[in-house]
This record gives sequence, structure tokens and C-alpha cells, in this order.
Amino acid sequence: MKKKIIIAVIVLAAFLIVNSPIVHNYVSALKGSALPAVKETDSLYQSIVKNAPEYEKPPSDAKIDPVWKAIPGYNGLAVDLAASYQNMKKKGTFDEKKLVFKQVKPKVQLKDLPPSPIYKGHPDKPMVSFIINVAWGNEYLSDMLATLKNHNVSASFFLEGNWAKKNPELAKMIVSAGHEVGNHSYSHPDMAKLTAAQTREQMVKTNEVIEAVTDKKTEWFAPPSGSYRDETVKIADELNMKTVMWTVDTVDWRKPSPDALINRVMGKIGNGSLILMHPTESTAKSLDRLITLIEQKNLQIGTVSELMSEERVIK
Repeated sequence: MKKKIIIAVIVLAAFLIVNSPIVHNYVSALKGSALPAVKETDSLYQSIVKNAPEYEKPPSDAKIDPVWKAIPGYNGLAVDLAASYQNMKKKGTFDEKKLVFKQVKPKVQLKDLPPSPIYKGHPDKPMVSFIINVAWGNEYLSDMLATLKNHNVSASFFLEGNWAKKNPELAKMIVSAGHEVGNHSYSHPDMAKLTAAQTREQMVKTNEVIEAVTDKKTEWFAPPSGSYRDETVKIADELNMKTVMWTVDTVDWRKPSPDALINRVMGKIGNGSLILMHPTESTAKSLDRLITLIEQKNLQIGTVSELMSEERVIK
């Protein structure tokens, strides 16, 4: 009798294990990803294998460009043979529209490069980013945030530490609206003229204020007026920040007309462009039309982090 009870317990345990959700999900995953040997001789599978190279793109490594300095990498595309086969097997014929792709990371990424400023994203990535440096211009921020919200666009706001300390509610408003925040020094000095200790103090104080106010850590540093030296970039890197410059300058501080600002940007914009602006009247009045024109050029608008990532834009 005792032996029968033990056998019954073992059978019950085995049944429960086999039918548990964890085991069921694991087996299902294996079935979904498995590629039976029969497919090796399947004409559809062989057709996918034969055509795949025509649609695949190799990854592009991050590099130091002699002109543009640090350029991020860009993921490649490889055909997922098993998933593509599953997509096409119902009709049994090759259909390029049913190809399934997986992204392939480059061997060298932006984080692998030595400290170097960044002036643009990858030239093959159809995305641009707004760099909005904030040290003044509070009266125009609300309008700009409303316009960005209307277009469902996220931007990168680089905050001066002293400004963030004096305007915590505005800093919180920027973050709560889904935008990225970066470091724009504490008191807007000429970073190229500071000692190493002064440079570090400017960056650290600003990071502390931004994190205290917004609960966000900064990954990017934008030197005021674009002034820096090699040591500035190295210190930012030691603080786990990359130094960001710009590709296109709106020169909005000169108070150009909306038409002049838009023409200046649209005449220079392209894949990977970093567009420098400030919360000014010129930019506030131009932003709605500028976003529309950029998107009409089939360019996405994302944060600096999105633009600098290797993630491929799939259209």
C-alpha cells in the first residue's frame, strides 16, 4: 500500500510539473523558435535563405570622424529566417513584405570611443534632435512645451544648474512632459577658460540640482556657447556624461523672424542633425511650422539619447 502511495505521489508531481505555466511557456518558446531539419530542403525556406542578403544591412561601428568627432554606431538588419518562414508558410511562396528582421548591434559603440564631443548622429539614421539650452527665457517655455506636446515630439532640454535651482517647478514641468534633461553648467561660464577643479564643480553642482529637482540623472553635457577644451570633455566623461555640440544653430538669440529661422534650419538639416535652440520668442513662433517641415522630410524627431542610440529607425 505504501508503495502505491509513493508511486501516486510521483505521478501527480510529474503531471503538475509538465502542466505548469512555466514549463508550458518554455516548451512553446522552443517550438516557436525551432527550425526543423525538414526546412533545410524546403523550397520556401531555401528561397528565403537565397534572397535574404538582398535585404540585409551590415551594422556600422561608432567612430571618431576627423571633422564631426564622435559619431555613434548604427544597428544592421538581418533576416530572421525562422520567423520569416512562419510568416510565409501559409501561402508557401516568398513574399518580401512578410520578411521579419532582427537588428544586429555594431562591434564598436559610442561608449567604446575615447572622450570626444558629438556634433551629429549617424548619417544613415533619419532622425534629428532639438537641443534646447535653458538659462533664461521662462516666458516662452510654456508655449514651446505646448507645441511639442501637440506634435507628440520629445526634445532634450539642457538646464543651467542655477536656473533649475531658481525654477524647480519649470524643470519638473519639462520632465513630466516626457522630455530629456541635460547639464548646461551651473552659471554659464566660458568652460574653455576654467581650471579642472572649476570645470568639475560646474558639472557636479548642476547634476546635483537637476537630480534633486527632477529625480533624473544626466547623461549629456552641453557647454555654454559651445566653448570647451579637451579637458572639459574628459571631465564630463569621468562624470559619465558625453559632451554634445550641434549640427545646425538657429541663432535664435539674434531674434530672427520665424521665416528666417526656419529657412536657416531647413537649408542645413539632414539625417542625424542636432538642432540648437533656446526658449526665445523667435523659436516659440517658429516651432510648430518647423516640426511640420522636418517631418515632411521623413525625419523623425527624438531626444539626444534616442538619436545617439544604435537602434535602427524602421519605416
